[in-house]
Amino acid sequence: MSPVLSGVLQLLALVAALALAYRPLGDHMARVYSSEKHYKPERWIYRAIGANPSADMRWPAYLRGVLAFSVAGVLFLYGLQRLQGVLPGSLGFSAVKPDQAFNTAASFVANTNWQSYSGEQAMGHVVQTGGLAVQNFVSAAVGMAVAVALVRGFARSRTGELGNFWADLVRGTVRILLPLSVIGALVLVACGVLQNFSGIHQVGQFLGGTQQWNGGAVASQEVIKELGTNGGGYFNANSAHPFENPTPFSNLFEVFLILLIPFAMTRTFGRMVGSVRQGYALLATMATIWLGFTALMMWTEFAHHGPALQAAGGAMEGKETRFGIAGSAIFSVATTLTSTGAVNSFHSSYTGLGGGIQLLGMQLGEIAPGGVGSGLYGMLIMAVIAVFLAGLMVGRTPEYLGKKIGTRQIKLAACYILITPALVLCFTAAAMALDGPRGSMANPGAHGFSEILYAYTSGANNNGSAFAGLSADTPWFNTTIGLVMLLGRFLPMVFVLALAGSLAEQNPVPATAGTLRTDKPLYAGLLVGTIVIITGLTYFPALALGPLAEGLAS
Repeated sequence: MSPVLSGVLQLLALVAALALAYRPLGDHMARVYSSEKHYKPERWIYRAIGANPSADMRWPAYLRGVLAFSVAGVLFLYGLQRLQGVLPGSLGFSAVKPDQAFNTAASFVANTNWQSYSGEQAMGHVVQTGGLAVQNFVSAAVGMAVAVALVRGFARSRTGELGNFWADLVRGTVRILLPLSVIGALVLVACGVLQNFSGIHQVGQFLGGTQQWNGGAVASQEVIKELGTNGGGYFNANSAHPFENPTPFSNLFEVFLILLIPFAMTRTFGRMVGSVRQGYALLATMATIWLGFTALMMWTEFAHHGPALQAAGGAMEGKETRFGIAGSAIFSVATTLTSTGAVNSFHSSYTGLGGGIQLLGMQLGEIAPGGVGSGLYGMLIMAVIAVFLAGLMVGRTPEYLGKKIGTRQIKLAACYILITPALVLCFTAAAMALDGPRGSMANPGAHGFSEILYAYTSGANNNGSAFAGLSADTPWFNTTIGLVMLLGRFLPMVFVLALAGSLAEQNPVPATAGTLRTDKPLYAGLLVGTIVIITGLTYFPALALGPLAEGLAS
């Protein structure tokens, strides 16, 4: 079987699996977030944290809950790393240095999982399971809660109440993420992924000498790493490591986990607003972009010119032979179009245009399908912008789902889409202007610029992947990328929740003959065009200096 045909069949199998899971999972999530019932274990959690799960919150209170919980998470994870040397199960590893501990704490709480360390050489069992794995669950649940709050803003009228953050957080964790993770972990263990708490072993090498390996609860962390679109690996090689991703089947299963909840949340959205067709319109937009990017990535990596590449059947540099070009391309696009950031190949070794596709996927805002929760609310912000543009073209006050998009709503949406580019471009410019950060680049010229642009794009969009040529474990990068991750995660949430509150307060507007139908293919096409044009106008100059220049020169 040819590698191209193998890639097409893998893609078709993936689409079929996602289609089968779409309706039941989407409906289940809609029931979870609409339920009035609290299970007994959930009531225990509410009593422990002193929360009243039945009290509805307006957007400022909901935001305070998000920020308070996240600040507590940063402080707890930072302290756990600094105390690692005296904790049981540390495997002899010392405390993590302050700047790296801050970077890691900010990274995992912000659902980014940027790692400037080698997991098997820096983190013991307690930090991995009691700190990093826990944040994989709750940071994903926070993103889902904020998305559901925005959906309620569209669904509710004449009230500013968006639900209860603590109830949404606990339900998302207990009823959605935990059950799926248990099932997924069993599948990964069956595939050969490690799951133990062993110590460090001396392992012989084929050419003589020994190497140290330690075990860990890898399968249970791997599943939530992908399912929650987190991305932080137990080992430095991430999902290219055979202990995390041993077979082509496990590779495709991990891609399925990455895309499962973000795609299914469009069904949840449709059910909660009372129109599944609206959910299908968002699904069509996401799927069009995802399939287009996957096809482009496979083309750039299979068809790249050069005698060595042609002899290998394509650009195999930096890719695992057990996955091949197709499996690597599908995985790469899935992780950069979501906020996952996991890697099963070296992104820095992709062709110049392939690296540009990875960058552009993140710069779209990771909304196709995007991160768990963040993909849905990012797409809804773009839907508001698209409706506004359509209203400008026909001279009519824009409406979306029976809510008027006025001055306040469009200002909040505009602030949302400006935050991330401002962080990426300003910090990239600062790093390129200073001698110290430039010294971390392993490659000069266009690719070196791409390394730094990729780092801040990944941090601000809460992705976490990186071009391997950048030595990011320095005080400058640990501190600035840590700040970018926190600002890129929580500042947009401020505007999302403020928008949700303003929408929930409105009276519903009845549809008329002049109302733009937002559940039709025409609108989905407009939404795709809006996303691509806004991103292109924002990032094209930076992309032209990096991956485009490199790709055209090769």
